[in-house]
Amino acid sequence: MSHIVSIRTRLHDPVAVGAACQRLGLATPTHGTAKLFSGEATGLLVQLPNWQYPVVIDTTTGNVNASYVCCFWGDQAQLDRLLQMYAVEKAKLEARKKGYTVTEQTVSGGAIKLQIIEGAHA
Repeated sequence: MSHIVSIRTRLHDPVAVGAACQRLGLATPTHGTAKLFSGEATGLLVQLPNWQYPVVIDTTTGNVNASYVCCFWGDQAQLDRLLQMYAVEKAKLEARKKGYTVTEQTVSGGAIKLQIIEGAHA
């Protein structure tokens, strides 16, 4: 039986954040405090390509803090890709914890299709 799900996510898992960064060719996230345009934020720091300020992920709340003003300090698509890769990597981690097999396919428009099979061996 097939099911299609949409995932709305908060970023709580530092392992999945790290896997998403590795997949995107980004530096490994580090924990710290970063100066943003208005104020500071503490959490996992992720530097996206060509972004003036880092993205700060509070894994306790799952919130993402990013200084972004319509293309002046970075490309929104970079943040969107990070969020997408986090969702993919988190889903794969959780499925594999339960012993499921996961296959992945990129489909039109950059969407990613995961097939998770219960009872199969990874």
